Amino acid sequence: MLMLNFLDYPPNMQVRGLVFPLRVVAFKGWHIAGSNTRTSTMSDQTDLQFAAEVAPLVDPDRLKLARELRGWTQAQLVSEANGAFTTAALSQLERGHTRPLPSTLLAVAEVTGCPLGFFVGRPADERREGFFRSLQATPARERQRQLANARLLHELVAVIEEHVDLPDVDVPWFGPGPHSPKDIEELGLHLRRAWNVEDGPIPNVVRTIERHGVVIVRSKSFTREVDAFSVRHDGRPIVVLGSEKGVTARSRFDAAHELGHLILHDDKNAGQRITENEAHQFAASFLMPAAQIRRELPSRADWSVFTRLKSKWRVSIAALLYRAKELEVMAPHTYVNAIKTMSARGWRTKEPGDEKLGPLEAPVLLSRALDGLAEMGISLEFLVEEASLPLGDVERLVELTRDPRPSVKI
Repeated sequence: MLMLNFLDYPPNMQVRGLVFPLRVVAFKGWHIAGSNTRTSTMSDQTDLQFAAEVAPLVDPDRLKLARELRGWTQAQLVSEANGAFTTAALSQLERGHTRPLPSTLLAVAEVTGCPLGFFVGRPADERREGFFRSLQATPARERQRQLANARLLHELVAVIEEHVDLPDVDVPWFGPGPHSPKDIEELGLHLRRAWNVEDGPIPNVVRTIERHGVVIVRSKSFTREVDAFSVRHDGRPIVVLGSEKGVTARSRFDAAHELGHLILHDDKNAGQRITENEAHQFAASFLMPAAQIRRELPSRADWSVFTRLKSKWRVSIAALLYRAKELEVMAPHTYVNAIKTMSARGWRTKEPGDEKLGPLEAPVLLSRALDGLAEMGISLEFLVEEASLPLGDVERLVELTRDPRPSVKI
């Protein structure tokens, strides 16, 4: 067992006045020896022997999870495995009706790229629903693939926390609702006060949320239907934001929208229209508190004013218009005409002033925790070995958390 003394995290943990309280702590994790390694000297017989040891411990849901990470149907997995097992046999395995033969388990592990230990059941492992904008608009297989990646990320964070104190999770839950617009407005203001967010625009929404224990990453693999999603995993919530569209104002709103899900909803609310509307209302109240922005909003479509407010509050013109309507500063018919004008000018996809808001807000919590561990001699490979996770997938997830811009040190 690796034992490390308590050490303060290096001072470069500080980012623009924000300091994450990270400390290296004693390791208490578990893993299956050799579960994540396979050398050229290993014989097929040795592989089968190890698979035979693991097979009685396999959780059927872990077999399904490995398939979902690849975005495959059962038939596709069987095809990729060159008929090492049948679709009917795989179906029985995933349902828990049968136990895998060592040869079957080994075939699944090799074709999915998951170590044998990945398939072993583990404490508190639970399948959770995610909050997607529309369950109908998001294909089921894509939703499953994204949720599988989020679950993998959650397991990586769990093993990181065996070594590092991450910020405590401080995300209050106000029940599944329904919530009235008045209640949501008050909750947005309540959270700002509880989190000591100063009046006015929030300088960095992503880091504000991270500071309170939520793990955020960006994904480059979203389909057209997915902009962001979140999962209320027990212990530590996960938020995944898109990066393809690259519009800072919209991405900040997406982050606040997912925060709304985490404090307002649970799994049974996922995908409902009222749920999405409530998260949208929360994002508006959190980013643009009524008492602070109402007096600044114009009652007509004054584009110069809206462009200035966009630069100040770092939200889209569309969000400002909607806020003006919801706060009854702007009449409904005026709002409708303004939206039609935006559509006619092509502003629904690219607004004036988008480029002036700078790059997307980069998550830092996970990457800085890993950097600190690396300085202590604890590599990502070591963590992946401890957690029995597929290294390639974890490397991709970690890379998504890093700011792609070159770093200049003076």
